[in-house]
Amino acid sequence: MPRFNPADFLLRRTQREDRPEWCATIVVRSPVTKIDALAIVALAVDSPVREARTIRPYVELAEGARAEIEIPKFGEPPPLAIDVYSTVSHEHAALQALSLMAALERYTGWSIRPDFEV
Repeated sequence: MPRFNPADFLLRRTQREDRPEWCATIVVRSPVTKIDALAIVALAVDSPVREARTIRPYVELAEGARAEIEIPKFGEPPPLAIDVYSTVSHEHAALQALSLMAALERYTGWSIRPDFEV
């Protein structure tokens, strides 16, 4: 197993943060952990979890978008938020989020809704 190198992590995060990003969020109203949610998202879109052993793991989606899982803060009840990021546009992020939502609804029994206007 490769060792975690903090310098590599910081370099990757800095490279990603140099570009403007748009975010579209879908909300999962079913109880699920962040680790399980990442695994299920990865299976639903047939893409591996990237940066799995870091504080910001993500799953690559189609056309350069990516999904990150946000869990409720301490003491807050579910829902779980899946943020879909795109460097193209907000419309692209929203389209990828809706595509992910449809794939997850087919793949799981989760109750999911978009947190943006459709």
